[in-house]
Amino acid sequence: MDMIKETIARQARRIRNDRRLSLDEASHCTEISKAMISQIERGQSTPTVTTLWKMAAGYKVPLTWFLNAELAGSSLIDTWNTPAVLGEDGKMKTRTIFPYDPSRSLEMLYIEWDPGCIHLSDGHMTGVEEYIFVKEGRMKIKTGHETVLLTEAQCFRFKADIPHIYSNPFPERCSVLNMIFYPHLSVQDRKGDR
Repeated sequence: MDMIKETIARQARRIRNDRRLSLDEASHCTEISKAMISQIERGQSTPTVTTLWKMAAGYKVPLTWFLNAELAGSSLIDTWNTPAVLGEDGKMKTRTIFPYDPSRSLEMLYIEWDPGCIHLSDGHMTGVEEYIFVKEGRMKIKTGHETVLLTEAQCFRFKADIPHIYSNPFPERCSVLNMIFYPHLSVQDRKGDR
């Protein structure tokens, strides 16, 4: 079993067991089938980014909670040595730079969108904000009725508790740093929640 699949499996089992949820209850809160949850927990399936977001939203934890062990002290991260989680069509790659840190209420991701990629994101937990910095390329983000075109070195902050769409309709790859801020969440506070 590869490292990312093993980490996701361990964390998925852990959160369901900590909360004493049956597969039925887990399926209901995450909107993921019991069979898929079971496969993920056994390490037989590597979930897509969309599936991980559904799990994170359903369990009310940050996305990176499923991807990484906790960091302690100072950290030097080599982004290319962190495993990538793919989007459904393989055109989106998400890597964890810094996993969720409860003392800072944020996590940071490095995301690459290949040309033609469109990623639909359901709204996250209430109050969540995303901060996007375009490292290279161009992309569009649609939030509610607003569509923003971002080019290299531009930044955009938006309320991410509503559905939003990322797209790269351009001929070149786009890479971004995505910082996600969770103002009302502490993973420790959620232990035992149902």
